[in-house]
Amino acid sequence: MKTFSKRPNDGERRERVPCIVCGGERFVPHWDCGEFGFVRCGGCGHICQNPLPIAEDVQQRYDEEYFEYERENDRAFLGLMIRGLEDVSWERWAPKLPQPVRLLDIGCATGALLEYARGRYGWAVQGVEVCRPAARYGIERRGVPITIGTLEQAGFSDGRFSLIHFSHLIEHLPDPRSFLHEVYRVLAPGGRIVVVTPDTAGLQARLFGSRWRSAIADHLHLFSRRGLQRLLAESGFETLQRAFWGGLAAGTAPAPLKRPADWGAKRFGFGDVMLLLAERPREAERPCQNR
Repeated sequence: MKTFSKRPNDGERRERVPCIVCGGERFVPHWDCGEFGFVRCGGCGHICQNPLPIAEDVQQRYDEEYFEYERENDRAFLGLMIRGLEDVSWERWAPKLPQPVRLLDIGCATGALLEYARGRYGWAVQGVEVCRPAARYGIERRGVPITIGTLEQAGFSDGRFSLIHFSHLIEHLPDPRSFLHEVYRVLAPGGRIVVVTPDTAGLQARLFGSRWRSAIADHLHLFSRRGLQRLLAESGFETLQRAFWGGLAAGTAPAPLKRPADWGAKRFGFGDVMLLLAERPREAERPCQNR
């Protein structure tokens, strides 16, 4: 039921922070997962770990073991990413993006999506990845450009990209709000972002609680669709479309029950994974960092 996750390294430093969605400072226990746990904001209901490990220590988790996991599963992950993009009809609106299309994939792992987009559409592509072995694999084996480090460390110019994709990344970040402000800065006006992350409003989170496959140590923030849309809006983005999938995880139900649950998750929006398509408006002031 769990996705890949590593035990936090010994000696990781942690700090108590306000809620990244509403700024509240009152939290109540939510899920006890043994060596770690999640709390819930008393103001908006956002679920997170708090105190949070600091960013530099979190990055140390993404090592050779993580690379092997990504490399062994990169074809499957690419298929999932493509199907997610198909759910929001990206081939229909991609020609309307600021030209020439420049795709940035943040948390690109081994660069599979970059290679696919460059080969199929002829787009200029760029990746960002904190796992050095995964990034080197993409650079050397796939021949795609990947900056090793965080988006903030990459230092891209203002408005450089017309499409920014980050799948199963934002929940791993200590400070998603600052991250989204940087995404806004490097996205061209009229450009779009594709965000994929677990959804705490989905059926599986409600059914399984602390045993939910996304309640893992590497997930520092777990968003509801409402909370993520609020964070996007306050960062300057306009949400255009939503998609959901993942009715019941493999192994949790027999196939005759899982198939209709998965169909219903997409049809009625109760999946445990969500995709949000959002746009940076063509004429808008950069949002203020303060709430």
